[in-house]
Amino acid sequence: MRSRPSIAWVEAGLVALPASGLLTAWSSLEAQPDQTTDPEAWAQFVTSSSYLTGHLLGSTGGTILAIFGVFALGCFLASGRTGRLGLAAMVVAVLGHALLMVPAVISTFATPALGRAYLSGMRDVLQVEFPAALTGTFLVGLLLALVGNLLLGVAIWRSGTLPRGAGGLWIVSALVFYVLGVVLGLATTGATLPTQPLGALLVAGAGAWIAGSAFLRDPAPGVPDGDDAHGTRGDGTTQPRLGP
Repeated sequence: MRSRPSIAWVEAGLVALPASGLLTAWSSLEAQPDQTTDPEAWAQFVTSSSYLTGHLLGSTGGTILAIFGVFALGCFLASGRTGRLGLAAMVVAVLGHALLMVPAVISTFATPALGRAYLSGMRDVLQVEFPAALTGTFLVGLLLALVGNLLLGVAIWRSGTLPRGAGGLWIVSALVFYVLGVVLGLATTGATLPTQPLGALLVAGAGAWIAGSAFLRDPAPGVPDGDDAHGTRGDGTTQPRLGP
């Protein structure tokens, strides 16, 4: 049987899922100008106060909330029939999100400095190249975040405790955000595509669906009505539980 404090912590973590999607969507609404084709506009964009605020509260804050939310989702799935898959997916996704914070933090603080230097007349500053290790960290983090979230969607779909539709929407949101948003944007314009905030909004929708479903099926302390002490419902089916 789950204790009331543990339920509250898991529920609070699940609320972080839609919150992270909304923050990320907000931070990626305004497309960043192409540094190569329009360096002046790019420099003015990255030196604006909205850029710093969006990256600190939106990108970084959204990633932190995503990590908390994924942890809670893994805990929710842990004792179900997809518990092992859910926990493995949780580890992979959290590792990916954590690695993606490295280039995100550098972009938040280093990029505005480069923009200010360019606007002050130091045109060669745009020739500065970051170490290849940074690119490698970003690519590995991107791959792990994509794979981890796809596996989480599969675990939700097969869990039997959360709606299949929520799992399907989670899978779609990961594909739209990471593949059609981040990867396609880097490969084409080098900036944010409309598919990235769209993917983040899908994450928010899937997260709200997951959190809402968890709240609705959350039993009060004690043995739920119609269930026996072993979790068997009155209709003979077994109710999965989060804990012993």
